Parts: sequence; structure tokens; C-alpha cells
Amino acid sequence: MRYRPAFLDLSPGLKDLQAGLTVAIVALPLSLAIAIASGVPPDRGLVTAIVGGFLVSALGGTRHQIGGPAGAFIVLVSACVSAIGIEGLILATCLSGIMLAVLGALRLGGAIRFVPYPVILGFTAGIAVIIAASQLGDLLGIRGAGHGGLPQMLAGLWAARAQFQPGALALAVLTVGTIWAAQRFVPRLPSLLMGVGAATLAAQFIPAETILDRFGVLPAGLPLPQLPQITLDAVMAALPFAIGFALLGAIESLLSAMVADQMSGSRMRPNDELLGQGLANFGAGLFGGFCTTGTIARTATNVKAGSRGPLSGMIHAGLLLVFLIFAGPLMGAIPLAGLAGLLMVVSWKMIEWHAIRALLRIDRAEAGVAGLTFLTVILGDLVTGIITGTALSGLLFIARMAQDGDASPVPQPPDQAREGEMILRLSGPLFFASVARIERVLDRIPEQPRLLMLDLSGVSLFDQSGAQMLAELSRRVARRGGHVAAIGVLPQLRGLLPPDLPHAEDLTEARRLARL
Repeated sequence: MRYRPAFLDLSPGLKDLQAGLTVAIVALPLSLAIAIASGVPPDRGLVTAIVGGFLVSALGGTRHQIGGPAGAFIVLVSACVSAIGIEGLILATCLSGIMLAVLGALRLGGAIRFVPYPVILGFTAGIAVIIAASQLGDLLGIRGAGHGGLPQMLAGLWAARAQFQPGALALAVLTVGTIWAAQRFVPRLPSLLMGVGAATLAAQFIPAETILDRFGVLPAGLPLPQLPQITLDAVMAALPFAIGFALLGAIESLLSAMVADQMSGSRMRPNDELLGQGLANFGAGLFGGFCTTGTIARTATNVKAGSRGPLSGMIHAGLLLVFLIFAGPLMGAIPLAGLAGLLMVVSWKMIEWHAIRALLRIDRAEAGVAGLTFLTVILGDLVTGIITGTALSGLLFIARMAQDGDASPVPQPPDQAREGEMILRLSGPLFFASVARIERVLDRIPEQPRLLMLDLSGVSLFDQSGAQMLAELSRRVARRGGHVAAIGVLPQLRGLLPPDLPHAEDLTEARRLARL
């Protein structure tokens, strides 16, 4: 299939204008908060939402996807900035865009289905905890704390506890309270913007650090595009972060697209989506932004607001540009504690509490996989968390599949039975993990038949370990003067049978093959 960007499906309408405005109001404070939490100036968050958001909507493979900076990236972006600076971050963003585009061009968009749900659940919860921990410094008015892993963040906060400012905590509580009240009593109004607005008004009377205090006046408009400085050393330093951005971006964007599909009834094109995400990341990097991806909360808001297609996402990006040009100086008055409170709400909502409770009730083993993924993320790093969780899920799946493998004698009707014959039915997957269990069953069969017929009609698959077990069984029976034949093998599995194990369609043919 050819690449088909989303803008070819434009169907303009007033609903798109309404949805674009709604999402822009939601995205404005989030973009500022995520940028600051990631260790970059707040205007970079708006640049990412404007350029990356526009290109995601225009060039992706979904009708309703909203792109921009995402909370899931805060940990990785912060680590990248600490290690190689903002210039290195921009280079890593451009490299990740190239990687995502290559993944899309290679038609690997469907690979998202190989990440198990418990892994995603634990992974997302781990990110939420780290985001919340990273905001405790601004929430409590403590500067210079909140870097590194979770233990380092908490240790830094404790060491600097003398800097605690009650006013900052009061503003954060006011933000959280306003957001909760708005969502509870006036859900149609932009609760996040109302929370930050309330904190900004209160900051005129309560001393607290603001965006202006830390970052100065925000620029009114987009910078000119330029390529980052490219050297071999810079690329090698940025490459590990670029791989993390690409992996996390692919997962986050395709999950967001799946949510949009479920809500709207549309159908994404995952490979086109990855290609569009790659172009969006490269474009955001050219303008000095950082990694962008499809965002679940903003995409869901877009669908609920009546979006008819990609135009609403493009409008949202345009409105953010208008805000940056005309309201940039006003944003400097926003207190950092208010943005920290906003991210606390976002972190809480990132954790799918209902799904965790359901998993604990239904499947404790998979809940354990989610829990270990969560611990790996908060105590290690994000990529290791995904790899560890997926590996554990694979081991759990193998263990459960192995329990399905079985072997049992089949009694023959008296009028068909012959002395020295035995039918043994094997069922389930016959692979390396189930071979030992099936062999133990076979060893408990006392009879030594002259003709052993292996009924494989219930075997859904087998690998070389399974084939080797059948070959060894055939040789063992042959050494005692007997014969073995397989019956009922599925057509797609016949080519995997050992060469010295004949296959028969039924009992009569098996006897003929054995020359009995």
C-alpha cells in the first residue's frame, strides 16, 4: 500500500473549528508544564505542539490524532538534556524522526500488538510516578532537587527540605482543587486552563516563582528552522536517546491512535502513522522543539469535541501559534507551582486504576508482570522496563502454553482393537517448553506396542524440539522391534515431521505403512 497522509482526507466543518479550539485550550498549559518538567524552556513545549502537532495531524495515518509533547517523555527528555544539553536533545529528536519514518516505510506499524497490555499498564504507571516525583520540587518551592532516578529525587528533596515554601504548596493545592472542582461540576469547561488561571491570579498575592522568574520573557513566535550541528561524536552521544524516543514514540502514538479508533469508529493506518510521526519529529527538531507523539488525552478530547478529521488538529496547532505570538508575555506570570499541580493531576490520570484492580482480580500472574514492569521503570529506566516486562510476559505465556501439552492413550473399540497396537493422542502445542512434560507422561506407559500410532490431530503446532522428541520416540520403539506412525497431522505441520516417522490418514493406512 502507498503512503496516504491524513490531510488528503480533509472534510472541513464548524465542528473541526470547535474541536481545534477545545484541544488548543487543553494543550496550552500542558505544553508549558511538560517542557519545564523536561528541563527545557517552556516556549520549546509550544514549538513542539505547534510544529509537531500540525505535522502529526497533516501527515499521519489517523483522522483524529493530536500530537505534541507528552508526559511519558519527561523522564527521557530530562535525562537527555542533563547528559548532552538542548542541542543534543534536538539532534536526538531529528534522529528519532528518521527512525520512526524508517519503521513506517518498512511496514512495522503492526508490531505494537506484540507489547502485552500488562506491560503497558505497569510502564504507564511507572512513568506517572516518576513525573509526579519530578514535580515535587516546584510543588514545594524547592529548587535544585528532583533530578536523576526516583531514589535520587526523593533524597535531593529531603536534603533541601529547609527551602520549603508554604506559598508554593498552597498554589499547587489551589490548582489541583480548581481542576477537580471544574471536572466535577462544570465538565464542559477547560479544567486544566482554569486551574492554572486560578493559580496565576493567586500568585499576584502569594510569593512564588513564575515562568518569567526562571526563564525570562517568552519569544513571540517561532524561531527560524535550522539543522542541528552534526558530528560523529554528537550523533553517537544522541543515538541512545534517539532510540528511546523512537521506541516510546511508536508505542505512545499507536496506542493513542487505537483509542481514537475505538471512540470514533475510524481505522488508522499504523505504518502511515509512524511515517507521519517521523516527519513530525524531524520537523519539530528543525524548529528547536523536542520529541512529539500522539497524546491520548488530547486525542480523546478532540474526538469528544466533535472532530471530523485531521483539520481540527491542524487548527489546534495554528491557535497555539496565535497564543504564542500575542500572549507570550502573559504566560510569564504563570507560577511554576501551578504547573506542578497540573502535572500531578495528569500523573494521577495516567494510572489506569480500574484496569489495575481488574487485573489483580482476574489474573494475579499478569498483575505480577505489570508490577515488575512498574518497579523496573521507577528504579531503572523506561526502555529496560519495556524489555523486562515483555520478556516476563513471554515467559509467562510459554509456561501456560506448556501446561496445555498432554499425552494420553486412546482405547479402541473391541471390534477394531488388535493385540500389540496402541493409539496415543498428543494434544496442545508440542514445543520446547512442553516436551519434558509430555515425555514424563510417555515414560509412565508400561506397554511396549508393536505398532504405536500417534494421533496428532489435537497438536496445533510444534517446533524442532517437538520434532526431535517424536523422532526419539520412534527410534526407541524401533529398537524394541516396534513401529510408529503419525495420524491426523494438520496439513501445515506435515513438513515438520521427522523423515523416519511415516504419516497416515487413518488406522488402516498406518497398519499398511508398518507392514503389519
